[in-house]
Amino acid sequence: MKQITVFLENEKGRLSAVTRCLADAGINMQALTIAESAEYGLVRIICDKPEEALTALKVGDYRAIATDVVAIEVSNQAGGLAKLLETLDGLDLNIEYGYCFSTGQDTAIDVLKIKGAEAAVEAIQAAGFKVL
Repeated sequence: MKQITVFLENEKGRLSAVTRCLADAGINMQALTIAESAEYGLVRIICDKPEEALTALKVGDYRAIATDVVAIEVSNQAGGLAKLLETLDGLDLNIEYGYCFSTGQDTAIDVLKIKGAEAAVEAIQAAGFKVL
């Protein structure tokens, strides 16, 4: 799965301008997370058309890159994430960063940047998890 990362100055209106740029390009965001420092933010976006989103952002003069991430479905209950992370530890997979969101009462999605993502997908599926 491709994730778009946008580098933004930490200034009023910059986030709304990015979301407007994507909306005007017909891009539907399914997830968004922000990591910030005093001067800038990293906006990470999962969307329906990542390549088109990247193009629209570059045309809009935003600094953006596409990154491979792995989205894994887990049970939306206490310990769902712990079970996944313990499995990944057992597979000796290194997680660079991640974020999670609930899609309903029974399901949550964990989006992870995993070193060696292609090989990780097969191992994660073999361990019984659904990779989206």
